[in-house]
Amino acid sequence: MLIELRFPSVPLYTRRGDKGETSLYGPARVSKDSPRVEAYGTVDELNSYLGVVVTACGNRSVSASLKRVQRLLFAAGADLATEKSGRRAVRITKADTKAIEDMTDQLLAKLPLLTRFILPAGSELAARLHFARAICRRAERRVVALSKSEEINPELIPFFNRLSSLLFNLARYANHVMKVQEETWTPGD
Repeated sequence: MLIELRFPSVPLYTRRGDKGETSLYGPARVSKDSPRVEAYGTVDELNSYLGVVVTACGNRSVSASLKRVQRLLFAAGADLATEKSGRRAVRITKADTKAIEDMTDQLLAKLPLLTRFILPAGSELAARLHFARAICRRAERRVVALSKSEEINPELIPFFNRLSSLLFNLARYANHVMKVQEETWTPGD
């Protein structure tokens, strides 16, 4: 379902949030520090950071994957900004999570088997992707926390779990195609 949003030509400052509240997608207003706003705000942070990664990325396939992820993250943010009862809500679906899994499987087929822990480093692109993965994990924690106090789309939790795996493997792929050796970690290092 495609939802068309129309934005009137008015200033973007409405002053409606000057008292620390914001609107959800629908009539509800909540505090800007609510768990729901914290969750979709972290998703927005991840999406914005992926924009930075795309801008600095020199690899077309990684860039294309990240742009696809950005579109899904926009949907996830809309999902989180809409209360469960929202009728015309954009929702993350099992098909979206499956798409992330399929992207990860395609990467894993091109990568050497991982037998040890690796440091989140390597090429600049890989380091940025590892950082994005850490933001994704924080978004996942915020979504889980929200799910304990409010009803949310249950597909959001596996979606973010799979997305962090995709970002991890994209970082590994970036190192692989740039022929940058991954640094392993062993206890006692």
